[in-house]
Amino acid sequence: MEQKEEIRVDPIIVHLGDMGRYQLIFCLVIFLSKFPSAWVTLAHLFVAGKAEYYCVEPPKADPCSKDCVQTDFNRSVFSETIEMTFDLTCDRFWLSSLTQFAVMGGIMVGAIVFGILSDRFGRRKVFLVECIMQLVCGVIASFSMHYIMYITLRFLTAVATGGQMTTSFVLIMEIIGPSRREAMSILYQIPFFMGHALLPLFSYFLRDWHYFHLCISSISIIYLMYVCLVSESPRWLFTTGHLDKAITLVEKIAKKNGRSFDNIQLIRPQMEEAYQIFISDPNTLKKRGTVFDLFRTPNLCKNTTVMVYQWLNACMVYYGAAQFISKLGGNIFLNVFISGVLGIPGCIICIFMTKYSGRRLTLIISNFISAFGFLLIACISNLSASLVSVFAIVGLFGASLTFPNVYLYAGEIFPTVVRTTGVGLCSCFGRIGSMIAPFVASDLALKSPVIPPLVYGVIAAIGFVLTFLLPETRGLPIVETLADGEALGKKQTNKSKIEM
Repeated sequence: MEQKEEIRVDPIIVHLGDMGRYQLIFCLVIFLSKFPSAWVTLAHLFVAGKAEYYCVEPPKADPCSKDCVQTDFNRSVFSETIEMTFDLTCDRFWLSSLTQFAVMGGIMVGAIVFGILSDRFGRRKVFLVECIMQLVCGVIASFSMHYIMYITLRFLTAVATGGQMTTSFVLIMEIIGPSRREAMSILYQIPFFMGHALLPLFSYFLRDWHYFHLCISSISIIYLMYVCLVSESPRWLFTTGHLDKAITLVEKIAKKNGRSFDNIQLIRPQMEEAYQIFISDPNTLKKRGTVFDLFRTPNLCKNTTVMVYQWLNACMVYYGAAQFISKLGGNIFLNVFISGVLGIPGCIICIFMTKYSGRRLTLIISNFISAFGFLLIACISNLSASLVSVFAIVGLFGASLTFPNVYLYAGEIFPTVVRTTGVGLCSCFGRIGSMIAPFVASDLALKSPVIPPLVYGVIAAIGFVLTFLLPETRGLPIVETLADGEALGKKQTNKSKIEM
């Protein structure tokens, strides 16, 4: 069958431009949602801050033995932690780690569940539900009267956060053009690292976990403004058949971007024509995609599998490295601050690297840096403590380059009809990596201090090798259908060209 060259112009960006005034303000507003994402994810470092548990009477007795009559905590750093409030000591000590496991599990569940819901019911509705749920559950958790209440509310807060992280990213990706996509989607990660760096500041002045948790949770009340400021994704409206709503929204945005009257008049006929072409294409799904569609065809399956691993790698190495550094000794507030601040220059460098070197080469380099730093620690046994810290920071810096890049990369590899589902799946496995990371840094370190850097180094090294299997997506248009996703990166692709 003869194939004719088809030129398909993107019906959204052609009328809005890659980055107009509306898109810039919209992106900055959405960026704010990343601050509480960091706080929910990393608050455990301080709500469960380390405090020595000792026996008061008799003084030298084991606090967990029957000989000890009276016990207490060393409150010189933290006046109240969840261990103190809920008596998470001795045989109940493992319950403290379980709360962070529940948080990461909640983020994983939220990324998948809300990812699927936003593909089916729209980005805006689901995003607003996530913001409100995060606020309500977080505030109530601050007043928890018993452990079950606390861990349940932390889990629900994390579910909302996991969905918010995925949905907010897709909202940005679907409204900006390819020339600004890499910069904005990487800049989107900076508020997370800023939130990470700000966390020890809150904890330094609020040493009681109740007040600390209430502070970082109640700030989310400002996100109620999203009800008025966040509109639906015009791309989602277009691809799911809500054509009139899509046209109305694009016309509204075009006016705010200062488009001329003549250009605005062309929006409806051109979008109607583009929609007819879209639905008449035999490769266009007549149904909404599911997570199983990501694995039905070989090339998309391969890209999905590799991208899922890259997220597991990025999260495991980043969170593991941050915890590894925090356990090297010193001031916990300073250690956490350094871990967060490192991500900011990492993001800025990542912008230029992905723009001029491409997504794939950037990911290759960042994985190599992480593997190099941690494998040096694991392989050279006589390193001084200062050199261990330096190489650990090198490994963390590599992970801070990987982290924003995998967000950008995933958003470009998955088709529109399953984009949120695909990013949600990646985020799900990323959370699995972040759930494993603390056990590697803590439990396995008790057997040998070499194990944590060895594990993180090997994970990053595998990511380095697998990156060569991914296609380069720099400068390419957003893929819309599953057929587009399957064709991405194939040398024997059809002659079809998509212009944005």
